[in-house]
Parts: sequence; structure tokens; C-alpha cells
Amino acid sequence: MEIKFEKATLNDLVAIKEIYDYYITETTATFHTHPVSFEELREIIPFYNKKYPSFIVKADGKTAGYCYLSQFKKRQAYDRTAEATVYLKPEYCGQGIGFKTVSFLEKEALKRDIKVLLGTITGTNENSIRLFAKCGFEKCAHFKQVGQKFNELLDVVIYEKILE
Repeated sequence: MEIKFEKATLNDLVAIKEIYDYYITETTATFHTHPVSFEELREIIPFYNKKYPSFIVKADGKTAGYCYLSQFKKRQAYDRTAEATVYLKPEYCGQGIGFKTVSFLEKEALKRDIKVLLGTITGTNENSIRLFAKCGFEKCAHFKQVGQKFNELLDVVIYEKILE
């Protein structure tokens, strides 16, 4: 399977929203509990940001998901750190695309002088935890019962990789 990454644009909002809405309504992978509007999604996804880019993940020419880097904190001392986010359509999970996507984000981070990547993951999201661990990220934080969705109390774990 050929995997490519294309810069995400506002023209990709419908495809991104479809993917994200699935994770909102069917999983605890995100703490949004109701589908977000296109306007809210534009605030979440860093379109046209030089430091924090977003990409569409293509598998054999078809949209398989999206990914992006985002600012960790709005203070200059944190500029060397970013959060890596990956969402794949369910039918593309478990095929090695996530690994290639995280690896791609690592390279994009280094191009932008980002030296530390973080993955913020719901504690029950075993697939994402395995993915980030396989990519060399290490667990560095565990926040207990910080979210509630589908009547379930949820933990958040953060995985970190120093890229230098």
C-alpha cells in the first residue's frame, strides 16, 4: 500500500469532519461528546500554520485519515515541543499506516526545530498507546479520571519522544 501525505486545506474539512465525528460519537479517543461544527474544527486543526502543519493521509490515493502537529503551550519556552495527533478511518487501522504517520510527523517536527513530541491519549485507547510505544514514545504522565464520556470515567496518558 502506498502511503502519502498531503498538506491539509480547508477543502479537506468535510473529510476530516467525517473521520473526527466517528471518533466523537463511537469512541472515547476524543473527549468531545457531540460532533463539532466546521468553525470549531477550523480552530482545532492548524490549517496553513508553518510551525504546526496538518496533513491528509492517503493510502493508494484514497483518504485514510489526517494528522497534525499542534502547539503544546502558548509560551515561547515551549516552542521546542509539540503535540502529535493522528486519526485514521477505522478500516485503515492496524495496517501500519499509523506507524508511518507518526514517523512522518517526527520528520516534519524536526524540520521546524521541534525536538520533543507528545501524544495525549485516553487511558483506555490501547491501540494508540501501542502505536506511540512502538514509535519509541515513553509514558511520561498519567491523569486519573479527568474525563467522562458514555458514563465512563476516563484517564489520560501522555507519551513523549525526544527527537534529538
